[in-house]
Amino acid sequence: MQVCRSVKDCRAAIAALRAKGQTIGMVPTMGFLHEGHMSLVETAFQNADAVVVSIFVNPSQFGEAADLDAYPRDEARDLEMLKAAGVAVVFMPDVDTMYPAGDETIVETTRMANMLHGLVRPGHFRGVTTVVARLFNIAQPDVAVFGEKDYQQLQVIKRMVADLHMPLTIIGAPTVREADGLAMSSRNVRLTPEDRAAALILSQSLAAAEKAASGATVADLHKVIAGTISSEPRATLTGLDIVQAETLNPIDGPLTGPTAIMISVAFGDILLIDQRVVTP
Repeated sequence: MQVCRSVKDCRAAIAALRAKGQTIGMVPTMGFLHEGHMSLVETAFQNADAVVVSIFVNPSQFGEAADLDAYPRDEARDLEMLKAAGVAVVFMPDVDTMYPAGDETIVETTRMANMLHGLVRPGHFRGVTTVVARLFNIAQPDVAVFGEKDYQQLQVIKRMVADLHMPLTIIGAPTVREADGLAMSSRNVRLTPEDRAAALILSQSLAAAEKAASGATVADLHKVIAGTISSEPRATLTGLDIVQAETLNPIDGPLTGPTAIMISVAFGDILLIDQRVVTP
């Protein structure tokens, strides 16, 4: 496994794989890896000969410096996990590499980035698309894998790739959960024991909504989810969006097809997200 910290070294390592006739799968991450990330790596191996993983805590997608500073990091453990998984290249740039002096170019999906969860975290998706576009330009993978837990992010990236005619395929991988149903996230380690137990309310509310989806309206599902979340005093519902899957277009009235439900819930200063696609 090659660990590359410069664009030049990353491109050279990938060129060597290409010279062997290998296709390239990429998994962009911010590190502090868990089983959810490793499932993305596994999916990448199912769709490409060699896998490249990037680890970069992207400052442009954080709204507050304190949240960026608090993001957990464990470089040695990450590299050990990726080596054991058979990853060929790990790209670990610093901020100056990804955002060189004089940098002024951004990439943004103007509608998708400024709706739903993007209203809760202004500028977040612009930061995501800008850094992902740069990573894709550096690595030029054939496929890239993202988790469905960040459902809006997945659709935003798919839109960016389509709009910019990027020659790669975006694959969405199912959300990986803990044994008790909590979606895996690097933020989970920051929860107190009490908030960790309370966080199960996310998956419970989505399960209740899925059960109620047949014949339901958007208002019905809002009531089910908000009611379930409010039953947990440690949880504060900060975002609830029920939209058409993939397009993220709004729905008025009864559900008519595959529907994405996206929620964000705060436990103190820790924000967790989860999602589910339901069919009425």
